[in-house]
Amino acid sequence: MSERGSPPTKEELAAAAAEARLINTSLGDLEAMRIILRGGSVVDWHRLDLRDHDEVDRFLRVNEFEPSREGDMQRLESLRAEAVDYLVRNFGFRIPDDVSHRVPARDLFLVASRRTRRQVYACIVLKVMHIIHHLAGRELLFRLPISDDEVFQLVERKVVRIVEEIRAAGHPIVQFEWSRKPRDSLVTKLLAKRSTLAANVYDKLRFRLMTRDRSDLLPMLIELTHRLIPFNYVVPGESVNDIIPFRRAIDESAFLKKISTGLQGDIGLVDNVEERDVPLEPAATAAVRLNEFSGPGYRIINFVADLPVRVDNFISRISDPGYAEYGPIVFVLTEFQIVDARTAHDNETGENSHEKYKERQVARVKARLLRGLNDKSTHQHQAESDPEG
Repeated sequence: MSERGSPPTKEELAAAAAEARLINTSLGDLEAMRIILRGGSVVDWHRLDLRDHDEVDRFLRVNEFEPSREGDMQRLESLRAEAVDYLVRNFGFRIPDDVSHRVPARDLFLVASRRTRRQVYACIVLKVMHIIHHLAGRELLFRLPISDDEVFQLVERKVVRIVEEIRAAGHPIVQFEWSRKPRDSLVTKLLAKRSTLAANVYDKLRFRLMTRDRSDLLPMLIELTHRLIPFNYVVPGESVNDIIPFRRAIDESAFLKKISTGLQGDIGLVDNVEERDVPLEPAATAAVRLNEFSGPGYRIINFVADLPVRVDNFISRISDPGYAEYGPIVFVLTEFQIVDARTAHDNETGENSHEKYKERQVARVKARLLRGLNDKSTHQHQAESDPEG
């Protein structure tokens, strides 16, 4: 803090501005942040925290459902009916009538946010709807005659448009870039990884946002979940957070600390940085493991979301009624990196630099490719130099 009478520092001004942007943060926002920063799953939640229909509609729009569009609301009803049928057939659940069909499916999100007898049932149904919808979107993407390039263009246009809207709204984004991983880089990455399956590559499409100050990161992440990234489709176990200790961020804000008392249980997950005061579960250990080729001081917020994208235009061109059962939304795995300017600068110095990263990665690939050849050459040399051979 500045000495009494002296003007506030740039860091203090930035922190004050960030705190002001957090004043409207809800408990639901905190739950979403924890999903992003710690890599948990909404399927482990026992409630939602949406306060009114405006928040429900915002959540639906981020998931590419438009509440004013009759077809989208019918799709929600269809997903609910399928979810209830699944629960009855497979588990013998007796879902209350108001949850199973009486209240509009859109209102289930509010029922799941209220501490009533019906809350748990609403959560159960919504969890199954979430899975069924995701499976349908994945199946639709597999069946549609659409190229990766066309799908990536849809994602790029969507992300660029929304990030520019966020920037125009006053959020201090000082750098925004995106890239598709070239084929040679994909091959090198798979040769270097323990898992060599292409299905496990999540960064074919990557977006990177840099904020002016570290204190801007949390407000930026909240805004992204309001406009672009559905927290319910952040891939569990794929989050890396070396910058914002979640609990410390709450403790440093009087407002966040006050509302955080309502947070649900952590389900065994902890922050990646300086918050290891309890033993890590195996899943948590995997979640906090950094890229093995990154430098020792490399710091980043990195997560993967299966981003929903509407493909109505592609479906209408085909004129095949068979696609109707899957809905108009597909999912595209998309990597996001969020960092502040100072940390980004540190990430490009010394052993943390991208050049050093590539050197370590290439060395690993060469070692794997030459493993048998080097062993064979060594044995042959030993045999030729052994007089008793």
